[in-house]
Amino acid sequence: MTKAVAVGALVVLTAFSVSAQQGSLQDPLLDRLVGTWVLRGTIEGSRTTQDVDAKWVLGHGYVQLHEVSREKGTDGRAAYEAIVFIGWDKASDSYACLWLDTTGGGGLSAQAIGHAKRAGDEMAFLFKAGDNSGFHTRFVYDRTADTWQWLMDGEQGGKLQPFARLTLTRK
Repeated sequence: MTKAVAVGALVVLTAFSVSAQQGSLQDPLLDRLVGTWVLRGTIEGSRTTQDVDAKWVLGHGYVQLHEVSREKGTDGRAAYEAIVFIGWDKASDSYACLWLDTTGGGGLSAQAIGHAKRAGDEMAFLFKAGDNSGFHTRFVYDRTADTWQWLMDGEQGGKLQPFARLTLTRK
């Protein structure tokens, strides 16, 4: 198992390293994601409020999101935390997203990496699991309000099940 995780990590890091060597990423949609945000909405029917900091990292090659819930666990730590990297995968002509979080659900496996084609002010990522299920995460930018919607749905047997409905507003 440890070898599989190490090999998976090496593949991810190599892919991101090659991509980073292609120069800095200039992307107006990702530029709009950069900033300090408050995320509010529901996850699995429960209300949540989280803080999200988004910045360009690694030579302007990726936007890094650091998401931390204001809700605390029994140990006093944030109930949820994630570090997310979004960049451009030239080979597939799509955005690539690496999502790592405290749920441990994805780890460094194929389902921790999603891809999304450019579509106006939207990035609709699909994270595929080995059993042909998937997880859909749509980032939709509203230019008028300068907000983002995060719409997340699980997919089982071709059917989407709502998971989260969230709004990012600038802090």
